[in-house]
Amino acid sequence: GSLRLFAGHAGAHPVSQSVARLVAREAAAGVGDPATYRRFGEQVRACRDHLAAYLRGLRGGGRTVAAYGASAKGTTLLNYCAVGADLIDFVADLSPLKQGRCMPGVGIPIVGPEQLAHRRPDFVVLLAWNLADEIARQQAAYLRQGGRFVVPIPEPHLLSDGG
Repeated sequence: GSLRLFAGHAGAHPVSQSVARLVAREAAAGVGDPATYRRFGEQVRACRDHLAAYLRGLRGGGRTVAAYGASAKGTTLLNYCAVGADLIDFVADLSPLKQGRCMPGVGIPIVGPEQLAHRRPDFVVLLAWNLADEIARQQAAYLRQGGRFVVPIPEPHLLSDGG
């Protein structure tokens, strides 16, 4: 969702009832409680550990692994999880401006998306996981060849395992 805010001196603008509802929702979610953030940190660390272990398991089983989407959030995920070229062979991305370069910090080469159908990795980690359905439509040829997409968040799972 989005928030639209208007700032001004106290009393300069009427305060909508939606403000009180939002404050109540934040309180119910524990926004003011430090324990909320400790739990969140634990969940983030668990996500990191699960993804790295999942990819090591795939590679240890002799599987080939690539990724799709040289996004900023994907770069952050790979760096935080210490996932580099030892676990992912290449990252496919539609943008010609990114192709021929490497993912910052982890050095994984970025190639065009046609490489998925050409090189046929066993698994492709979706670094733009919010676009999973769109990417699956774009990469129908790869999927028809038996390719499989891995959604990394919140737990690594195959796209066909319920999205």
